[in-house]
Amino acid sequence: MTKGALILGLFGISLLAMCRKAAPFPEADYDQRLTGGIATVFDESAKAFTHAVDGLNSRDARVHTLGDLAFEQTFVAAPASVNGGLGPVFNNVSCLSCHHNDGKGSPTLGQNNSSMLFRISVPGQNEYGGPVPVPGFGTQLQNRALLGSRAEATVSVSYMPFSVTYADGETLELRRPTYRITDPYTAYSGTAFSPRMAPPVFGVGLLETIPEATLRSFVDESDADGDGISGKANYVYNPVTGQRQIGRLGFKSNTADVLHQVASAYHQDMGVTNYLFPNESCAGQPQYVKLSDAPDLADSTVKAVAFYLRTLAVPARRQVADPTVLKGQDLFKQLNCSGCHKPVLRTGIDQTKPYLSNQRIQPYTDLLLHDMGPELADGFTDNYATGSEWRTMPLWGIGLFERTNGTAFYLHDGRARSLEEAILWHGGESEKAKEAFRKLGKAERQALLRFIKTL
Repeated sequence: MTKGALILGLFGISLLAMCRKAAPFPEADYDQRLTGGIATVFDESAKAFTHAVDGLNSRDARVHTLGDLAFEQTFVAAPASVNGGLGPVFNNVSCLSCHHNDGKGSPTLGQNNSSMLFRISVPGQNEYGGPVPVPGFGTQLQNRALLGSRAEATVSVSYMPFSVTYADGETLELRRPTYRITDPYTAYSGTAFSPRMAPPVFGVGLLETIPEATLRSFVDESDADGDGISGKANYVYNPVTGQRQIGRLGFKSNTADVLHQVASAYHQDMGVTNYLFPNESCAGQPQYVKLSDAPDLADSTVKAVAFYLRTLAVPARRQVADPTVLKGQDLFKQLNCSGCHKPVLRTGIDQTKPYLSNQRIQPYTDLLLHDMGPELADGFTDNYATGSEWRTMPLWGIGLFERTNGTAFYLHDGRARSLEEAILWHGGESEKAKEAFRKLGKAERQALLRFIKTL
């Protein structure tokens, strides 16, 4: 063989190597700390949820900053030159007042740091398939009001403690909440009443980018695989697109995208009108005072806040090589907690947001509805969600809630004061996994809990 022939032969082999078909990237080769792919931030402090994703250009960074500033602004009564339009009835005065450090809220009713609200309805469905408003109250109870107006009602909570016994004889005290509506401004005739604690807002841009086809692939309403877990999608009307889409945000997956969520929160939680919700939340009620036909909030502000939330990074996993954590990770799979809390998903292609596009993420959710049993049922139906069905809570960042909130509370109403309590409240489709956890020895229980705290 001539030297030229040898070079050509080697060149051909090199071309074949470069042109081989793509193969799946080995799971073990991924950096398990990258919870949000390239949208991951390495911060374990109380501000872990407040960072922008890397890769924003100058224009996007500017919009993110504007949205951040708006998210923190306190609203006041109209007329006002800045941030007017609060109320006349409302639940809180700013986004940050509910979503502490861009995380979740606290169920401390009657205190300034409380971020509880209450969804209400009467039987049936509205024209879009959603809940039917309670006459004189709407679909959300506003328990605060401006001077000269009257709050719709006062809500109080009391807790009844009870104990759960593990198979090894150790016990844990849980608390069952009871809510009371008092001092309604007019006769209250609602039949469904659902307490909600403000959820975390970081990572929602990644969740919004997951393809609908991916979520549909998880649906197993007839439990064809026989694992006791069904899961179904909620389909909701999206006023942004004017179409019904898969819901993926909210405790019952009752919102399809971030912009809708932001506009609705301004409207219902603060009484601040905007281009998606131009009428006062109390329109038609005695508290309603028409001051202006113009929305309280500029379109650009609503969109900037939505962009800010979409571009919040996700904190990295921690202690991923610790032997106890790895043991807990194995138990998480063995107990089939991963049947609902799916560890790994991939976002879709979004050429306008490359920092969210085609990312391998670890949210530990399927964003579907699951029957959680009678103990967690609220009787509140929302589109396809029944009164006992809830969206799978994403677990990323959950181990940092104590740092971001000071005191952590879990589940939709904050009744659980620890991750351990939250697990023991699981029922319905998760009853089997909960019982398996209850039968573990103490060392195994602690390993599983330690794993979850690293997420």
